[in-house]
Amino acid sequence: MFKPMSRIAKWPVALAIAGSDSDGGAGIQADLKTFTALRVHGTSVITCLTAQNPRRVLAVEPCSPAIVRHQIEAVFEELRPAAMKTGMLFSAEIIRAVADFFKGKKYPPLVVDPVMISTSGAALLKPSAMKALREQLLPLATLVTPNLDETAVLTGRKITSVEDMRSAAREIHVRFGSAVLVKGGHLRGGRDAADIFFDGRTELLLNAPFLRDVSTHGTGCTYSAAITAALALGHDLPSAVKIGKDHVTAAISRSYRIGKHFALGHFA
Repeated sequence: MFKPMSRIAKWPVALAIAGSDSDGGAGIQADLKTFTALRVHGTSVITCLTAQNPRRVLAVEPCSPAIVRHQIEAVFEELRPAAMKTGMLFSAEIIRAVADFFKGKKYPPLVVDPVMISTSGAALLKPSAMKALREQLLPLATLVTPNLDETAVLTGRKITSVEDMRSAAREIHVRFGSAVLVKGGHLRGGRDAADIFFDGRTELLLNAPFLRDVSTHGTGCTYSAAITAALALGHDLPSAVKIGKDHVTAAISRSYRIGKHFALGHFA
């Protein structure tokens, strides 16, 4: 027999502004799974619809900048987030719609995952949107979380070692003023998945064993969403990054098979 709860739990709110992934492995779907796994209520703003599966992206249909703006307004009207993140934004117009909402306002911590290319190699950010990303969104970020390819685009040089990651993190911090997490999961030749965090004062080297038997996508979305959830729960930024690293590492280790592919295991 159902018994009503004597006390209703209160969860903090987090917001993900990103694209929808039809195979459920990345994008908004990964963000919301991650928020729930860490006991944070997830809200969402859909920027693009994608037709994709674990092997390839078939099509991308961007939302209008107006509906992106209205979704943000709707969330903030009744469910102001304690922290938020962006993922796939795709176009300069969508980036401007997001950035314009926050400019000149006091807003929650913002984690920017500068999604540019899918795991399968499909472009998820138009080349014409790069200027808007650099000039309008990154200066608003509390933390930016580029992978190695995205770091190379932001710095203009190839990243081939942990030392390269360290200097790139410092360069991005100076250029945009945000804290930086350079994700080195695809660094060749390493036995560990090494990441570098730098916020102008604190530098962290975050290591975890590299799991070679699992191939999945959505790790970047999951990592940035876990950091966002930890910020919403009240952790400071260095602690939130450590929580994010632990969560994505555990999710990879709990991966399960779906057809011929793998999916991250978000829930213990």
